[in-house]
Amino acid sequence: MNLDGSGKKLVSTGEGRTTCSYFLPNGKIIYASTHGYDKNCPPPADFSKGYVWKVYNSYNLYISNTDGSNPVALNSAEGYDAELTVSPKGDKMVFTSTRDGDLDIYSMNLDGSDLKQLTTELGYDGGPFYSWDGSKIVYRSYHPKTEAEITRYKNLLNEEMIEPSNFQIWVMDADGSNKRQITNNEYANFAPFFHPDNNRIIFCSNLNTTDRRKPDFNLWMINEDGSGLEQITFFNKFDGFPMFTHDGKKLVFASNRNNRKPRDTNIFLADWVD
Repeated sequence: MNLDGSGKKLVSTGEGRTTCSYFLPNGKIIYASTHGYDKNCPPPADFSKGYVWKVYNSYNLYISNTDGSNPVALNSAEGYDAELTVSPKGDKMVFTSTRDGDLDIYSMNLDGSDLKQLTTELGYDGGPFYSWDGSKIVYRSYHPKTEAEITRYKNLLNEEMIEPSNFQIWVMDADGSNKRQITNNEYANFAPFFHPDNNRIIFCSNLNTTDRRKPDFNLWMINEDGSGLEQITFFNKFDGFPMFTHDGKKLVFASNRNNRKPRDTNIFLADWVD
């Protein structure tokens, strides 16, 4: 769609489930979809297991023209491949995969070559984004520690599910080195994205929610060293998935505000003023 919300058009196949679309420097688009496995949507998450997200093994990455024509699978492998983003430098992509048995982050060239595994610790590492200079990657993680946590994580993953209850924000260098944890709390922190100054990180969190049964997710900002935590939005339902424009003057995010039905989520654009 256009920046003002007009001109919406379908660019995926209209089959299966589709997520995590991104523009490539060559004018094409890349996204994750299950349509190559089955044209029907896979079943939703089983909430009898608690609040869980599905990580369908049928997700693969597809490159297509911007009009949606000629979708071609890229570097597909057994298991979940999704959550892909492209470096602003236009040389690398980073994504989340279970191709080696756990949910880890991988990088590769735009043509799928030079595949490298960047995270190896047991648990979920995902939602990665490059810094604007391409030198760092910010991401969300959950690393189970106790025997009970490890068992639950592995059992859920075996059923293509994860429990997004205690994600923390991490940063690493683009080659996977120098990993450091940015947030350290008991809440769900996710969807991190670098400010164009390459030092601050905006993210979504239910930090300070008083009723965990009805969490309020808002946007927060933090310095890369973990200092300067600041709440950005104040909404009693959900604000999430923030991204800045290249010049840092606009912020785009998803929100439940002004929705027609409960849990309907729309895209919002706001001016950013430091």
